[in-house]
Parts: sequence; structure tokens; C-alpha cells
Amino acid sequence: MAANHIFGLGNPVPTATATLVAAILVISAMPAQGQQPSADQLKANAQKVVSIIKGDKAKTQTYCHLLQFSDEFDQFEQKDRKKADDLSQKIGELEKTLGPEYLALADNLNNMDPNSREGQEIASIIAGLDKSCED
Repeated sequence: MAANHIFGLGNPVPTATATLVAAILVISAMPAQGQQPSADQLKANAQKVVSIIKGDKAKTQTYCHLLQFSDEFDQFEQKDRKKADDLSQKIGELEKTLGPEYLALADNLNNMDPNSREGQEIASIIAGLDKSCED
């Protein structure tokens, strides 16, 4: 499980990650406001989000739960729509507790090609969060 997966970045992108990215975008339903940030701004935002989550034990635990729910969501998405919807709702609630910076980053990354150089760079920034969940 890699942190960059939660944002839909990386190569390869596991199914659970891709599903969670879709859930993030559907659940947050936050329309992009203004102009899309540059790749440099997105990298800085990713570093800020990682720092915020890693610096707060409760947010780190929330992030790890989010990854777990993502894996479960992937298992139930095609088999049990009600269970998947329930997990999607839980994921949305957890995302809100990670803060507006997290939600904004997830929303902005929706428009980025995960296989681009910039996408890969951001993925490497975000990847450190998964290590927090392995402890």
C-alpha cells in the first residue's frame, strides 16, 4: 500500500488506489476554484499535506484508516454496492478530518497525469505517508 496511491499517483496504481481516488473526488465534491495550480505549487502543497499529516498522530492514524477503507472499498465496489457506499461515506468523513489542504490537493491532482514527470515527483513526495502506516 503506497501513500501516493491515495492520490492516484504512481506507477503502477493499484486498483484500491484508483478506486479511492475516484471516491475522494466524488465524496469531496469540491469544485476547483480559480486556476489550476502549477506543478511546482502542487509539489509544495503535497509537501505541506504530508508534513501536516505526519506531524499529527491523530491525522496519521486517520490517514491509515483511510487506506484500510480504500482496500475494503475496492473489494466491495463490484460485489456489494451498499457496503461500498457505506465505505465511501466513511472515507469522505475521514477525508474531512485530514483538513482542507488534503481535500484541495486531492481535488487538484484529479487533473494531473499520474505518469507525467510531475505526477511521479508528487507521488514520491506523498509516498512517505504509507511508511507511517506500516509501523
